[in-house]
Amino acid sequence: MEDSTLKRFGISMEAQLLQKFDRLINQRGYENRSEAIRDLVRNALLEHSWEKDEQIVAGTILLFYDHHQRNLLEELTQAQHEMHDNILATTHFHLDHSSCLELIIVKGKAKDIQQLSHKLTSLKGVQYGNFTVAPVERI
Repeated sequence: MEDSTLKRFGISMEAQLLQKFDRLINQRGYENRSEAIRDLVRNALLEHSWEKDEQIVAGTILLFYDHHQRNLLEELTQAQHEMHDNILATTHFHLDHSSCLELIIVKGKAKDIQQLSHKLTSLKGVQYGNFTVAPVERI
């Protein structure tokens, strides 16, 4: 935090929503609501920063897929080679006879990284994809 002066403000919310939030805070190990809310605000600001297409970000693309899906491995490899400047590393895990998990570490302009993530997660045979990213520059 650049400005060390904390500001206080009030929040109103329904009792049932607050109870669920308190359970989440407890499960995640936050010491208080303020810490949890600060993280939520940081995440919201981060998501908003992705709108700045030129923002440099780093993160991961996580893929679960069926390696028996016809042409999928070739399509995954081709897409990654097309964006090789943005891929720092990949790790491949065999989960069972047909299921694989691939973790791709990425860095580059937000628009390019998002484009790669969308391309990979939308391929036929990819059962689940998740894109996690953070700005390289501080918020």
